[in-house]
Amino acid sequence: MESPLLNKSLEFATQIVLFYEEFAKSKRDTTIAKQLLRSATSVGANINEAIYGNSKPDFIAKLHISLKEVSESIYWLTLLKNTRLFEYDYDISIKLAEEIKKMLISSIKTAKKNQN
Repeated sequence: MESPLLNKSLEFATQIVLFYEEFAKSKRDTTIAKQLLRSATSVGANINEAIYGNSKPDFIAKLHISLKEVSESIYWLTLLKNTRLFEYDYDISIKLAEEIKKMLISSIKTAKKNQN
């Protein structure tokens, strides 16, 4: 199944996995980067679960989880950007995460409207 939302979430997760691998090599504390890795990879996983959900409410619930996870990812990316602990073009990942967030909000609204 071709899904722009799923494709963007996979692209986002890939960016963050590659970021994390480089960040880990810097020998800095990886606590924040690990939080980012967990939330960023969870976005697409929950979207995928939503697509194959049992019911419309299950679909909506999984999309809500993805929305929370992408919002958390934006927080961690912004924190890492603001601390300047590691050189990275955070704006690219933040922009992609914001696109995913908008798509999720739209998908949730549409799913709720069509729930009846």
